[in-house]
Amino acid sequence: MLVMEFKAVLKKPQELAINEAIRTARFVRNKVLRYWMDNRGVGKKELYRYNTQLRDEFEFVKNLNSHACQASVENVERAIKRFFDNCKKKVPGKKGYPKFKKHSRSVEYKQSGWKLSPDKKSIKFTDKKGIGKVKLKGTWDLWCFEQKLIKRVRVVQRADGYYVQFCVKIDNSEQLEATGYTIGLDVGLKDFYTDSDGYSEPNPRFYRKGEKRLKFHQRRVSRKKKGSTNRKKAINRLGRTHLKISRQREEHAKILARCVIRSNDLVAYEDLRVKNLVKNHCLAKSINDAGWYKFREWLEHFGTKFGRITVAVNPAYTSQNCSSCGEVVKKSLSTRTHVCKCGCQLDRDHNAAINILTIALGTVGHTGTYQNARGDSTSTLLGSDLVEQVGSLNRESPGISAMGSVKRRFDGIPPIVIRV
Repeated sequence: MLVMEFKAVLKKPQELAINEAIRTARFVRNKVLRYWMDNRGVGKKELYRYNTQLRDEFEFVKNLNSHACQASVENVERAIKRFFDNCKKKVPGKKGYPKFKKHSRSVEYKQSGWKLSPDKKSIKFTDKKGIGKVKLKGTWDLWCFEQKLIKRVRVVQRADGYYVQFCVKIDNSEQLEATGYTIGLDVGLKDFYTDSDGYSEPNPRFYRKGEKRLKFHQRRVSRKKKGSTNRKKAINRLGRTHLKISRQREEHAKILARCVIRSNDLVAYEDLRVKNLVKNHCLAKSINDAGWYKFREWLEHFGTKFGRITVAVNPAYTSQNCSSCGEVVKKSLSTRTHVCKCGCQLDRDHNAAINILTIALGTVGHTGTYQNARGDSTSTLLGSDLVEQVGSLNRESPGISAMGSVKRRFDGIPPIVIRV
């Protein structure tokens, strides 16, 4: 699957119509969820039948395309399934019981309720919500795909406007030649990550850099009268600032992950529980600013796309154990240098990255012979112990460009170019 996103050029009546469609989709979702709560044990068919009853009972629900209403029911199904799966797997903590939505920012159509123009530069929504013809602003090559390959169309509201997303059913995987390299990554706060070769990628700290501007806009919001138009404008400016920081973090993680995956046949990284780490209030802001989990998601996505092996390693004792002799060298978080009695002296994160790679090579087999971080040849066989990768995001957005040399091994790789 490939998701392509376009900026929607709208008039004020069209914005109001889209907001009404979003509210209707949220209404259907909440009503179906309430029906499931009041009638435990009902199945998929009963939920869809209740959706049909809502369309007969409420005129504003009937005005929304029937497939868009079904997409809201599917959202409830996924929430219910996720809750029961977490219960069966005995996930620690809260199991994610389905909740009502107070705010939502999207409405999703299936293969009806919309029609693309012949030049693929505009889309017309044909239901009775009155959205009408919407001009698309973007550089994706949507014209090269047949309309029957577009399985979903989603209208998304953000702080800087409205966007139209197209979910296209195509195989966008690529096969790359083997590089003969493996790598272990240890993420951190001082540096974004340190690899098993000793290279450290600087931490951009986008939130810290934009914090001064965020505080300025937050003060502007607090000074405005509640419910006033000026307060709404100030809130929108604050939201746009947050959105800019979020996009910077996303693109940074995406570009780095792509370069790392293209340069190595196997990538090992820490299986961190970021949700638990942010409970430390002293480091929560810095951890969220780093975006470790977003980086991991893109690693797994590009690993699936390019046919590379990605392995999540338990981070326990990777910083304490010596990468040379295996001896446990206890150290506090403030100790940044690993010094062992065997004579091994490395940066703390470099030592951890080597341990992560060693564990990955010892746990998950891979075909061929590769050169690991310490220069030892390792040859194992691809077996059934390969860790199942998390489902990929199956999406890319414009703006990915080549990084000339993220580290010394990237110098011999041709530039990464994506047509947008």
